[in-house]
Amino acid sequence: MSSSPKKPQQASDRHDDASSAPVKRRLRFPSFSVQILLGLALGIALGGIALAIGPQDADGEVPNGLTTTLATIGSSFVTLLKAIVPPLIFTAIVASIANLRTVTNAARLAGQTLLWFAITAAISVAVGIGLGLIFQPGNRASVSIDDASEVGHTGSWLDFLTGIIPGNVLGLGAGTDLDTAADGAVTGATTSINFNVLQILVVALVIGIAALKSGSKADPFLAFNRSALAIIQKVLWWIIRLAPLGTLGLIGNAIATYGWSSLSSLAWFAVAIYVGLAIVLFIEYPVLLRANGLKVMSYFRGAWPAIQLAFVSRSSIGTLPVTERVTERNLGVPREYASFAVPLAATTKMDGCASIYPAISAIFVAEIFGINLSITDYLLIAFVSVVGSAATAGLTGAVVMLTLTLSTLGLPLAGVGLLLAIDPILDMGRTAVNVAGQALIPTIVAKREGILDIEQYEAASAEDLFADDEAADVTSTTEEAAASGTHERELAPAR
Repeated sequence: MSSSPKKPQQASDRHDDASSAPVKRRLRFPSFSVQILLGLALGIALGGIALAIGPQDADGEVPNGLTTTLATIGSSFVTLLKAIVPPLIFTAIVASIANLRTVTNAARLAGQTLLWFAITAAISVAVGIGLGLIFQPGNRASVSIDDASEVGHTGSWLDFLTGIIPGNVLGLGAGTDLDTAADGAVTGATTSINFNVLQILVVALVIGIAALKSGSKADPFLAFNRSALAIIQKVLWWIIRLAPLGTLGLIGNAIATYGWSSLSSLAWFAVAIYVGLAIVLFIEYPVLLRANGLKVMSYFRGAWPAIQLAFVSRSSIGTLPVTERVTERNLGVPREYASFAVPLAATTKMDGCASIYPAISAIFVAEIFGINLSITDYLLIAFVSVVGSAATAGLTGAVVMLTLTLSTLGLPLAGVGLLLAIDPILDMGRTAVNVAGQALIPTIVAKREGILDIEQYEAASAEDLFADDEAADVTSTTEEAAASGTHERELAPAR
């Protein structure tokens, strides 16, 4: 009995000692959005320096050391992002199918997503056609038809069928580029492995549905898939934290490599493209947001990390992990829906590459070659923009979509060669608009279906990308209970 009062006193003493101990102050870094802006500013400065230094040889073929360093930093970051895409898409879609086993509106969500893809594409291509007629970029360009050249990679209406059928269970493919000398002799070859996002999506859908049909026998597989997804997402957040450094390298290399001198002969064409992209991003999208009762600034605050990364990386696929993250965490779209809608959008939703760019480019090529377009031709441009992005979903690049448009209209494909000189500069803006639309559509559909977390949407912030996700643990516990048959979860409308 005499010893019992001493125990609480000892605990109290320990508490006092802990409270009186000096607190270690952690080094505070600028916010993530500020880090991105600093990386952008420093990249522009270093790119300008590299551009002023110039190449190491008289022919301009050997870049200087600073340009090489910037290119290595930027390409390494994009490579890391692309490396995480296949396992992320596969595990996320399989998990989302498992979560949607009791959802009755899954087919409606998919239909609404495709419908809004078409609606926004139709509006965007109308903007592109209108600007092409106003600016008349072909009549104002100082390029010669003699500079036109055929392109090796073209798009066709069969690409959808060939692109959607997986060549293997991993959706992987291999390509070989031959290095040739001036006399045409082959001096070397480079083989690279690439992946087709659409094929991975199809494989994941089939396996996810098969797992559900297998019943309790598939529970160990689904549990493993959830664990793998959690690990992959943790690795992804580590990669995303490198975005400021990647931004520095990407924008610096772009300035050092391309500069702005190539814009002079195609200035009006470039202006028309960027005006169209700005109208889509800052007028069309805000109008659609307001029409669906969503705050415009909340959307841009939430989606901006993905938009700015898309601008500097010029890769919708490389930005896909960030796009999916901001759509779920910042914009309040349920993970079960976003993990399906965002990868699908990354392959078929391209308002920049598939609407604005081919519309203005087709008018440019027609004017350069002195071909008059009829009302039927303009309707064909609109049709290709709305449907063609699905037809070329198995391929990548705005050039593929442009060649599909030109071939459908019967315009010379050699006109594409006139535009390749400034394509990297235009591609930055095109990709930013593509990614903005890929985050926009799931947000609008989720709002219309009543499953959008409005409070999370209105509180969107770039910093939320790295906040501790306590809700993920609750969701994981719920999913495990659902898999074991003790609890069923339904995607219900958000309050």
